[in-house]
Amino acid sequence: MARYIGPVCKLCRRENLKLFLKGDRCYSDKCAFDRRPYPPGQHGQGRIKFSEYGVRLREKQKVRRLYGIFERQFRRYFHFADSEKGVTGENLLRYLERRLDNVVYRMGFASTRSEARQLVRHNHVLVNGKRVNIPSYLTRVNDTISIRERSKKIARIAESMEAVERRGPVSWLELDKASFSGVIKQLPARDDITMPIQEQMIVEFYSR
Repeated sequence: MARYIGPVCKLCRRENLKLFLKGDRCYSDKCAFDRRPYPPGQHGQGRIKFSEYGVRLREKQKVRRLYGIFERQFRRYFHFADSEKGVTGENLLRYLERRLDNVVYRMGFASTRSEARQLVRHNHVLVNGKRVNIPSYLTRVNDTISIRERSKKIARIAESMEAVERRGPVSWLELDKASFSGVIKQLPARDDITMPIQEQMIVEFYSR
């Protein structure tokens, strides 16, 4: 399946949640979800009643679209999480948060995860001083994520850094705005993920 390249505001409306897929636009009056907070399509304003399966499916789709990954990748993360000790749902979210593209977004080098993915693929990001161009690369504690020296002049990165406070602090990351770098202090805890995610429903969806 090819990556979705359609209007991303439709995804927010379908999941009935602002997923912040458009960066600064999501905080403005132009946000499509604020203007039309109902599912897209001619039947979007009608009554929609989901079955138990449908509710769990929508929760899984919501998280998958939030992080911008394929179904096959998502299922693989679930299997990894299920095979580890601890709570499977929390393990799953921890895997998603550790992705390099997500860390680049969380540190404020990009305004969206898709933009962060593009920065990684175009060799603008360094991990511990070495170039890594794989968005799904799983970061570890004490890893240093930085922007390549020649890439610090890119206006889009600087603009995103200026707006990083608006998203709120991320306690498991330590950012140095002056040097365009950050360190992963610890693995993300469940409380660090503020989006309304019911991970237990995802576990039930794949365990059915």
